[in-house]
Amino acid sequence: MMPTSDQALANAARLLERAEIELTNLPLMSNYDDLAGSWLSLASLLMEKERV
Repeated sequence: MMPTSDQALANAARLLERAEIELTNLPLMSNYDDLAGSWLSLASLLMEKERV
């Protein structure tokens, strides 16, 4: 089932919070940041679809 834009934003927020915790593990921090960016992109697409 496709997530809603709110769920995608919540996932991105959780991942960014995890990234902040990983200040000493830069590769993991970067992975969390990349995943959060993917969720933000999905949220944007879903919001655009909801407007149409």
